[in-house]
Amino acid sequence: MARLIWLTGPSGSGKDSLLNALREDPPEGMVIAHRYITRAADAGGENHIALSEREFARRREMGLFALCWQAHGYSYGLGLEMELWLGRGLNVLVNGSRLHLPQVRERYGKQLLPLCLQVSPEVLAARLRRRGRESEAEIEQRMKRAAQPLPAQCEMLNNDGALSETLQQLRRLLETTP
Repeated sequence: MARLIWLTGPSGSGKDSLLNALREDPPEGMVIAHRYITRAADAGGENHIALSEREFARRREMGLFALCWQAHGYSYGLGLEMELWLGRGLNVLVNGSRLHLPQVRERYGKQLLPLCLQVSPEVLAARLRRRGRESEAEIEQRMKRAAQPLPAQCEMLNNDGALSETLQQLRRLLETTP
């Protein structure tokens, strides 16, 4: 059965780095979906499709998103193309939102494999400061959000160390998880 692999983790945990590494050498039978976001294409971070608020709303009204949500002042969507990929038996990995995991569980049920990327508070704070995108107040807010309880039934991946170690963890997990 094809799986929707819902990767979550706090900002700065390394989701984009992990996704970029997987794009270079994806596991057999996996595709990595991009998100449609009402954020500038050159804003840094993930490989996404930038849409205006108007175009996002238009696509949502036409039913072109399999899933969509609001967070951090932006609209996020996953296109219907991922339904085609799942239907062809491909595993689809997406950069998801832990707050919207219940909505995804309801829609995808047993097809869903939620992954939570974790980092220690010290590593997370250092990464957020190093990337230089947020003020100290914004970093403090992100640290508070990161300290919230993780979703139930979520496979954990630790990304405190080298990215290559996290990639190995993920590959082992995908091989052993039905």
